[in-house]
Amino acid sequence: MKTFDYVRPTTISEAVAAASEPGAAYLAAGTNLLDLMKGGITGPSRLVDVTRLPGLDRIEHLAGGGVRIGALVRNADLAHDPDFARRFPAVAEALLSGASAQLRNAATVGGNLLQRTRCAYFYDAASACNKRVPGAGCEARSGDTRLHAILGWSESCIATNPSDFCVPLAALDAVVEIEGKARRREVPLENFHRLPGDTPERESALEPGDLIVAVRLPAEAAAFSAHARYLKVRERTSYAFAVVSAAAALRIEDDTIVEARIALGGVALKPWRARAAEAMLAGAGPDEAAFRRAAEAALADAKPSGDNRFKIELARRIVTRALTLAAAGTPRRVPALPASPFALLPGVLHA
Repeated sequence: MKTFDYVRPTTISEAVAAASEPGAAYLAAGTNLLDLMKGGITGPSRLVDVTRLPGLDRIEHLAGGGVRIGALVRNADLAHDPDFARRFPAVAEALLSGASAQLRNAATVGGNLLQRTRCAYFYDAASACNKRVPGAGCEARSGDTRLHAILGWSESCIATNPSDFCVPLAALDAVVEIEGKARRREVPLENFHRLPGDTPERESALEPGDLIVAVRLPAEAAAFSAHARYLKVRERTSYAFAVVSAAAALRIEDDTIVEARIALGGVALKPWRARAAEAMLAGAGPDEAAFRRAAEAALADAKPSGDNRFKIELARRIVTRALTLAAAGTPRRVPALPASPFALLPGVLHA
């Protein structure tokens, strides 16, 4: 591991100034960053420890009905906050389906937004990767592409975003609050992560020194609490990233869908908001035929980036299934999620 300076600022402004220096990186729980450093994938020359910054570890229920989540709130604490889980059940469900209990106890909200792709070629320092070394090429393009992108990918990069948490956040119009060198600004979560294009090394809307200070969910997001689910298909129940995932949220009145929200995970380098599918459901009845049509619309632009055509059909099925579960109503306790992609194949009994 490369040697580095260690700084522990006491204020947000001090942290931003320290992290604005070339080669600096923020450190919170370090559940992803430290692995990358040990593997030689990244080598910051300065770590700016933000764990002691005041005011960033709070869950604030806002007067208008929204919620503001400090960047240092632990994933487990947020998922188990009773009021939060009641009002934003799909977000809590996504948090509880991510990583292991030990990691959820350590990992932070801000760090979750910034976790890097789990592409095996990105993690292999001997492989060509445009995210690690711009212009080096993408060895994944001719390699094992089973778990790679089917939406929004480019010839430069076919990696996917690994976050569960960000998928329902994108569906529910969450906003990221950022403190920078010049000012504090807000970026919709849907626009926070970048698609690869020709510059896959640029992963987010952050500029040098920018610090995520909070994530905010609007009051309108709580209107979906009665019909909201997050569903994740993974190859093993314990500690696995999504092959595909979906967040579905519905507002149903008089047996008619008034408004729908849909986002997918594991399919692109950012959480994928399916706005065409949402529009298609408005005014429809909450039935399987409508959900299948919405799923088709959600994956209309999908194309395999290699040997992963199966993910397109799997993603259609998980959107349909997530919508079906959401329409049935949010349970008091979320049942176990499918342990493998075969749980969504024909001939398998579903809960």
